[in-house]
Amino acid sequence: MPTDEQQIKEQQLGETIDAGEPMMSWESWEFPYTERSKRWYFLASTIGLFLILYALFTGNFIFGVIILMFAVITLMRDLKKPSRIPVHITTKGFVFGDNFFGFQDIRDFSLTYDPPTLNTLYLSFHGRMQPMLSVDLEELNPNEIRSILLPFVFENLEREGESLTDVLRRVYKL
Repeated sequence: MPTDEQQIKEQQLGETIDAGEPMMSWESWEFPYTERSKRWYFLASTIGLFLILYALFTGNFIFGVIILMFAVITLMRDLKKPSRIPVHITTKGFVFGDNFFGFQDIRDFSLTYDPPTLNTLYLSFHGRMQPMLSVDLEELNPNEIRSILLPFVFENLEREGESLTDVLRRVYKL
C-alpha cells in the first residue's frame, strides 16, 4: 500500500507536462513593475476624480464605473510586488513560470533591443484570445535567443520597437 508521500509524488508527476530538454534558462520578473511617486498618485487621483465627475455630469455611468475599475486594479497591482519566475526555452516550446507554450502554438517572435533600457522578447500566438507575451531578457544576448528560436518559430522582422501597451506602461508608469 503506497504511503502518503508516494501518493503526493504520483499526483505531482501526473500534473507535470513534458516540456522537453531546456536549451536556455533564465529568470525574469512576473510582470513589469514601476515605482510610483506620491506626485504620480496625486496626479492620477486628480485626473480620475475629474473623469468620474465628467461621467456623472454627462450621465455616462458606465464610463465612471470603468474609471473606478481602472483605479482599483491599479491599486491592487501596486500592493502585489512581482516575483522572479523561471523562464526556459526547451526542445518542445517555451516555459514562462508555470505556463508551457508549445512551438506549434506560437505564431512568431520578435526581439527589441535598445540598451540599457530595452531588451525584450515578444511571442505572438495562433489563438486570437491569447495576448502577446513580452518577456524581459535583462542582460541576455538577444542573438542567442534568436538562434535558439529560429529553427522552431518564425521571426517577425516587421515588428519593430516596443508594443504600444509596453510604451504606455513605461511612459505613464501604468
